Order: sequence, then C-alpha cells, then structure tokens
Amino acid sequence: MANGNEFDGLEQVIDAVIELGADQSDVSVGDMQKKVGQRSFGPFLFVPAIIEISPVGGIPGVPTLLALIIALFALQMLFGRDHFWIPRFLANRSVSGHKLEKGLNKVRPVVRWLDKISRRRLPWATRRGFLRIIAALCVVLAASVTPLELLPFASTAPFSAICLFGLGITTQDGAAILLGLIVAVGAFVLAGMGLMG
Repeated sequence: MANGNEFDGLEQVIDAVIELGADQSDVSVGDMQKKVGQRSFGPFLFVPAIIEISPVGGIPGVPTLLALIIALFALQMLFGRDHFWIPRFLANRSVSGHKLEKGLNKVRPVVRWLDKISRRRLPWATRRGFLRIIAALCVVLAASVTPLELLPFASTAPFSAICLFGLGITTQDGAAILLGLIVAVGAFVLAGMGLMG
C-alpha cells in the first residue's frame, strides 16, 4: 500500500481509507488526513465527497460534517496554501471503522472506473487560476449542503460536483472539472428548491 503522498490513482487513496476502517473500530478525520497526506488537495476533496456518496452519507449529521471539512480545505486551497491544516475539534471527529470500510467498498468499483477513464486533458482547466475558482465553488457547494439535507438524497448533488473536482485536480483531467461545473449548476438549483421549500 502506498503511503500518504505516493498514490498512483484514486482507487489507492480509497483503499488506504478502507484499510483504516478495517484496522480501527473508529476512524477520525485526522487519521484520514495522515493517511492521504497534507499536500493532497485533490484527494482530500475527493475522499469526503465519495464518503458522502457512499452509504456512510446516510448517517445523520455526516453530510454536514463532511461539508465543513471540504469548505475548510477549499478555503485553504483558495488562498494558495501548500499544506492544509485542520483544527483539533474536527480532526478528532470520527466514524465507525466498520461502516466506513463497508460503505467505501460499495463505491470502490465506481472509483476504479473513474481512474480508468481519467487522463490528462484540457490543461487550462487545471491551472492554478482556474483552480481557485473551483475552490471558491467548493465553499459555496459545501454551504448548500445543510438546506439540501432536508430533501432525501439531495445533498449528494453538491458532493458529486466536488467529487468530480477532486478527481480532475488529482488526475489533471480538465474534462472532469468541466463536468463538475455542470453538476454544480444542478446542485445550486436543488439548493434553491430546498430553501424555497
């Protein structure tokens, strides 16, 4: 298994988090940060998003916690930090290792497929200036999660966009980032419906 900063693809990142779930009764946010690495903005946008999309996201309060984590890292990405930081009260929050392992194993085939179809393309969409726009969008998408939790499965929409952004940043696939932008528009529409409802 690769260590924190030496992953060949996102499937390896997910495998590393699954390994944590298999080895520990509870897995904290800090545990996942150490496993993924402190310079891995793409994977650390992807990991919370894919966790929410998995069955783990159905646990009450988990989507809001994951949205807070994403907002924190996206803000640091927006301001150009090379290493990200997480406050202790968030680092100590944990989920059941068994539920994490089981939930991520459910979405592992999807992650494997995403790895296979991703490749370097549309480089302009992966440059620092454009990525700061994506970081700002991730903050707004994370903020939309709380009202969307009132609608069944609706919070999956912003996390799907963030998942695509994380994929695109990690693999330098501009097409994934552009697809994420399309999904983000749909998430904002759903958020508007949630607020009006």
